[in-house]
Amino acid sequence: MKIRKAVIPVAGLGTRSLPASKNTPKEMLPLYNKPVIQHVVEEAMRGGIRDVVFVTSRGKSVIEDHFDYHPHLESVLERGGKTNLLHLARGVAEMINVMSVRQKVQLGLGHAVLCARPFAGAEPFAALVGDDLIIGEDAGLPQLIKIAEQEKKSVIGVMEVPADKVNRYGIVAGREIRPGLYDIAEMVEKPDIDKAPSRLAIVGRYVLMPEIFEYLEKATPGHGGEIQLTDAMFALCKDQGMLAVKMNGIRFDAGDWADYLAANVYFGLKDDALRADLTAKLRAMLDM
Repeated sequence: MKIRKAVIPVAGLGTRSLPASKNTPKEMLPLYNKPVIQHVVEEAMRGGIRDVVFVTSRGKSVIEDHFDYHPHLESVLERGGKTNLLHLARGVAEMINVMSVRQKVQLGLGHAVLCARPFAGAEPFAALVGDDLIIGEDAGLPQLIKIAEQEKKSVIGVMEVPADKVNRYGIVAGREIRPGLYDIAEMVEKPDIDKAPSRLAIVGRYVLMPEIFEYLEKATPGHGGEIQLTDAMFALCKDQGMLAVKMNGIRFDAGDWADYLAANVYFGLKDDALRADLTAKLRAMLDM
């Protein structure tokens, strides 16, 4: 079994990021020197993915354009002898094969994944939420793909969250079969704090068997009146079994302003050319 394709839902309105996202998709907001969505795509590529479908909506075509050639810009850079920038621009266009499908009605993450059924076909596939960032060379989706290809099962990525935040996530519980790997026994979407079966939260990374589409087709609206991916996954889990991997790395939620700003600082500090000046400015602001 080989995971070759990834589905990335990007159809949401980005209301948590207003007013910045009013006319610019939240996935295209800059995170240091790249838009958020490019960081997500690069994570998929580290897992061996080269074919991506974006589940989009009206006004989101700029996401696809980002991964395409830009003849006018490239011509200007070439005439100006800016070879490094030219290679940088073309390199983004050559990262992956891009397709897109419209989610014409916003009916939740499960419905968004279902929209990608013609793209995924009868193959297992990866899915990544476009505003969750998992930072680390072998963290996030590459971990899931490795386990899924070994075990030939659906795998979801989880991270432990504080007890008072479990009601913001899909939560799983199960038997730990080896360090950081769980055989899922229970899964619930945004449980009440006092009813959560664990603190293992699903954080937007999945490898799913193609049968998930059959369960999504039969799903009835769940939490918030939407087609919940969590509900369909749990039904699939009961029939086929499913694993959860505790992901390595650092997670940033790009839809949360504190996390988004922290991520910009994180990447800035990783740039040797900026680190000293940025550190000095941050220290000065902390002393204000």
